[in-house]
Amino acid sequence: MLNNLLIGNQRAGDNQIVAQRGGNLGDTIVSELHGRFYEQTMRGNLYTFGLSNTALAAANAIATGLTASAQPIIAIYNPLGNGYNAVILQAIVVVTTVANTAVSPGGFQWVYSSNNAAISTGSSPINLKTLAAAGSNMKAFACATALTGLSNNLAFLRASAISSAVNAAGPGTAIPQAQGVCVDNVDGGLLVPPGCVVGLMNQLSTTTLSVSVGIVWEEVPLP
Repeated sequence: MLNNLLIGNQRAGDNQIVAQRGGNLGDTIVSELHGRFYEQTMRGNLYTFGLSNTALAAANAIATGLTASAQPIIAIYNPLGNGYNAVILQAIVVVTTVANTAVSPGGFQWVYSSNNAAISTGSSPINLKTLAAAGSNMKAFACATALTGLSNNLAFLRASAISSAVNAAGPGTAIPQAQGVCVDNVDGGLLVPPGCVVGLMNQLSTTTLSVSVGIVWEEVPLP
């Protein structure tokens, strides 16, 4: 049973105060006028970066090293001294076999490194409101770009939800086979503060799979 904080239908324009609806457990009743990322997209705060159909390389794997020569499958670097946190919302990975006998990539893992001031590589992300590669001080990396200038080695942070769907070898066939389309809905559970790198790497070295990858994050001013 609902309490009577709101009776009947009300329509209000922007910035107009209306009575709040609530349930009998103290919960607030809300309705979604748009998609869940719409508000921050229209405010110009959401960014993305990705790469299409690129073969995995040895340097994408944790097993081959976590130094400046590592190449995360997808990653964000927030320059030291930047006035924003990057708040990761989603990571997307699509895996396809590219050889007759695909080799498992192992699990997909989130990795991180802190207090880096001199990473010189990376690309400008795309603003999801303007669709222009402008407006952000962050640098993004995908598949084939090393973290040149990394001061502190990467380290394991946590497993990605992507692991469960693609941690298997593909069928032995000459025809490319899709292995999985996965979205890790981080939903703000990972922050990239200034000086930090956060990204995804696979566990085992393989060159028999290709990936299409993407990442979406919100940029929030430091408190």
